[in-house]
Order: sequence, then C-alpha cells, then structure tokens
Amino acid sequence: MKRLWGIISVVLLVGLVLVGCGKKPAANKEVEKIDPDSLPIAVSNKEKDVSDGTLDIAMVMDSPFQGLFSTEFSSDDYDAQFLRFTGNEMFSSDENFSVTDDGAATLKLDIDNKTATITIKDGVTWSDGEAVKAEDIIYPYEIIASKDYTGIRYDTNFMNVVGIEDYHNGKADTISGIKEIDDKTVEISYQKMTPSMRQVGDAIWENIAPKHALKDIPIKDLESSDPVRKNPLSYGPYVISKVTPGESVEYQPNKFYFGNKPKLAKIVVTAVPSASIVEALKTKKYDIAMKMPTATFPTYKDVEGYEILGREDLSYTYLGFKMGKWDQDKGHVVFDAKSKMADVNLRKAIGYAMDNQSVADRFYNGLRSHGTTLIPPIFGKLHNEKIEGYIYDPEKSKTLLEEAGYKDVDGDGYVESPDGKELIINFASMSGGETAQPIADFQIQNWKDVGLHVELTTGRLIEFQSFYDKLKQDDPEVDMYAGAWALSSNPDPMSLYGPDALFNYSRYESKENDQALADIGSLESFDEAHQKEVYDKWQQFTFDDPFTIPTHYRYEVLPVSKRVTGLDWSRGTYQMWANVGVSSETR
Repeated sequence: MKRLWGIISVVLLVGLVLVGCGKKPAANKEVEKIDPDSLPIAVSNKEKDVSDGTLDIAMVMDSPFQGLFSTEFSSDDYDAQFLRFTGNEMFSSDENFSVTDDGAATLKLDIDNKTATITIKDGVTWSDGEAVKAEDIIYPYEIIASKDYTGIRYDTNFMNVVGIEDYHNGKADTISGIKEIDDKTVEISYQKMTPSMRQVGDAIWENIAPKHALKDIPIKDLESSDPVRKNPLSYGPYVISKVTPGESVEYQPNKFYFGNKPKLAKIVVTAVPSASIVEALKTKKYDIAMKMPTATFPTYKDVEGYEILGREDLSYTYLGFKMGKWDQDKGHVVFDAKSKMADVNLRKAIGYAMDNQSVADRFYNGLRSHGTTLIPPIFGKLHNEKIEGYIYDPEKSKTLLEEAGYKDVDGDGYVESPDGKELIINFASMSGGETAQPIADFQIQNWKDVGLHVELTTGRLIEFQSFYDKLKQDDPEVDMYAGAWALSSNPDPMSLYGPDALFNYSRYESKENDQALADIGSLESFDEAHQKEVYDKWQQFTFDDPFTIPTHYRYEVLPVSKRVTGLDWSRGTYQMWANVGVSSETR
C-alpha cells in the first residue's frame, strides 16, 4: 500500500527556514519538493549479467556498526540490514506482509487448538552443508528464553509460548509447548492466538539458528562468539566470508542455497559516513547506497550513472518521554506517576509546540510528512486517518501549560513547574548528518517560544550507540528524546509499547494502554472489522495520553548504479539479493 503524496515535483515557497536556536526564520526560501511515488521501485537495466561480478554497497552510517550477525542478538537496524544479504528468514510474504508458501518454510495456524506448525522445505541447507532441521527452529526459543540470554528479544511474543516461562525461570529443562514432530516439522502451542501471527514479523519468530554450530557455546557467551560476530552460517543466497569490525562485511554465494543460484561472486558492504557518501557516488565508488539520508536528496538525485528507487519506509520518527524505569528482575516497566514528564498536559503542550511539517518541508524535500499516529499509513486500513496528530499550534500549547499550572513566575521567559520550582527538560537527540544539529536547535526554539526551557542532554548531540545505551539504562539525564523505529512487518504495537517490552523506553504503563494492546492481540481481532476498531481505539488513546508522539513518516530512497540488474525493492520480494547482478565490469 502506498500513500498519496500530492503534487509531482513542485517548488514550494516555504514561509520559513529552520535555523539555529534564538534566530528568526528567514522567509520565502525555495525548497524543491518531489513526489516520492514518482520514483521507480525496481531497476530498469535488463541487460545480461556478467559472470563473477562484485557488488559494492555503501551502508550510510556515522558510527561503527555493532556487528551482531544474529537476529537473536541484534538490536538496531544497521545489523539487521547486514543480515538481509544472508536471507535468514523462514517465511515469504506478499505486499501486505501476509505469510505465503514461497519461503524456506511453510506455516499452518490452527486457531481452535492454539498451535502453529512450521515445516522446513526439502533442500534447505546451511552454508556448511548441514541440512536445516527442526531443532534449528527450536533453538532460538531456547536461546532467547534462557536465564543466561544477554539480548533484548524475550518479550510478550515469546512469553505467549506454552511452558516457556517455566523454562525461563529454571523450573523446566525443556519448553513444553514446542514439539518436534519430525526432523523437518515443529508444532508450537500458544497461550492465545493473535491476528499478527498471519503476518511475517515477530508474533511467530521467523529466524532459525544452527544448533549444531552453537550448542557447545554457553548461551552467556554467544553474543561475543565467532558464529555471531565473525563467521555466522546462512541458509540464504549469500554467506558472510569476512568481517572488518565496524567497517565492512564481505559475502560470497552460499553454494548450498536452496533457491536460484546467486548471480554475484562477491558482495562488499562498507560503512560510509553521511558526510562523504555523495562525493563517493559522484566518483562511482559504489553500486548501491543503503540508508541514504533524505535530508540531502537534492545533492544526489541527479548524480550521473545512477537511478533512484523509492518506497514508503517501514519506520517513523518520534518524541518519547521518560516516565519510569525497567525492572530487570521482573522484566516489566515501572511507571512513575510523579516523574517530571508524567503530566499529560505538559506532554501535549510539548507536542503542539513542535512545527514538524516545516521540518519535513525544509529539510526532507517531500520525503517525510507530519506523523499523526503510532500506526503509520504503510499498514493500510489499520492506520487511523481521522486523527490529525499534534499539529503546530503554539497558542494552544501555551494555554495547556497555563491551565496545568506551568507559569513564568520570575519573568525569565520560561515557565516554572506547578509547585513553583525551576523546570528544565533534558532532551536527548542523536548526532549524524548535517541537519541533525539545526533540527534539534529548531525544536528547542519551538519549545522556548511557548516558555519551555529545554536543554540538550550532555549539552550536545549524542552518538547513535551511546544514545540508545542511555535509553536502555534509563539515564536520569534524559527527560525526553527524539528516536526512530525501524518497524517489523507486524503492526501489533505490543512489542514496542507493552508493559513487558524492553523497547518501551518511555517506561509508560496504564490499565487503559494495557487493555487496548490486549484487545489488538485478542482472538476477536481475527475479525477484520473488530481489528480495525481496536487499532483505531488504541491510536486515539495514544493521542489523548501521548507517552510517545510520532513526528514524521518517512520515505526511503536507494541510489543504484545503472549497471545493476534484477533489483526489485518491492515489499514481499523474498530473498531479493539472490536476483541481483551486474551487467558490466565497471561502473
């Protein structure tokens, strides 16, 4: 499903330019705004592939990647992107993310008996020649549910498996709800069935782990082990052959791949800073640039030798509010109703003070739009189109603050808290790219305009890994933060905002939110009309009590060399990289 984005390739007269804190915006700055739907989704090159070609890819990033080449342990989108070349996903899907039978395994749901049956197809083989077996489906559950597990994946989706909590708590040696039917088939029993099980994503774990290669490594040591960091096995089209930590990853064809023979002899993916990627494209150093910053789109949209693909991004940016802590022992958020950001009217005032549309227009050239709800439009009818979101309204923001008791007592231009004490809000925002600082400055100016004293946490922008470390550790220096979610294809928000979700960085919990999330995952929501109703209800609730405010929906672009063949960027293209080749030796 694609969103309609208005007029094709127009030049807007934007009434302001976003500038540093304290400066007045300039008027009538011409900003080119493109229509993302005018960008192709697949390459046009139909020429014959050369043999033994090498594909050079830039992964645009301003911090070294972590290098966790295991879905059980990876926690950011960069490592997830590196894993896509190995194609380690059991299930295929259509453009609506519904599971189909074209992948490495099939899925059969039995709603009445609360089971899912997964069957590995014949011929699916690890890159060391070992057949993929039922035990490889089971082993990720044993890893993630182990008391020694060091990752972040153990959430409500795993807790839904019958018997897994007893295993997690050391009361059982096996997970009673997971049965090996034969060497290719596994049956999983659940506490309850949820509609999201029909889709690829995280409701049913779709990744497998080579037990024969991992079983002798203590689970507490897996995250730092060679099979996770250096030489992970693959059953997809390519396998990792070399890792230069933080810098690059090389891949070679998996000679045991069950699908069509990969067309390339080698893929090399290199981490490239955003400041140098455009010049690298101008010199034709890379065939493809992934995670390309849309803020600098005009600088590379017409670069010679490339065509630009585009699609709606499965992500959104947001403003989150810290309102509690994570209880590691209980695996549960602890909401603090007395925390600085717990006042709902303060959060609403912050939302109405933000001019998100101007940020989208000025910095993103039509490749972002104002976010309205926490279910983005890419999820089709589940997105509540009736909610307008927090549209820029500084006067409404001021009124909310005044009515809630936030008033400027000492005449310094900033409001004090209702008890008359100084109010300083610490705002964490990530570094990266040339627009990060001016956007943060503009947002701080927005808040200053309504009387809110906001300062950057640490006094400066924060590097990517350090930023998320602060969120995970509930750093007291963070009151609110500008984050982004790279979403799975499962729209159910429980794994991001549920009370047992480690990703619930706001640490927010309420009976209303818990119930609304439970309704989304209920058996009744297999009925599409009911599902639409409960998704709409939750989106309305998160607007009325904004523990997280969506700021922008995003479009992503992919510069691709004109020598590249076979690349179809459509959603639902299974094992996409197996089809990609090059038609000439040089760019």
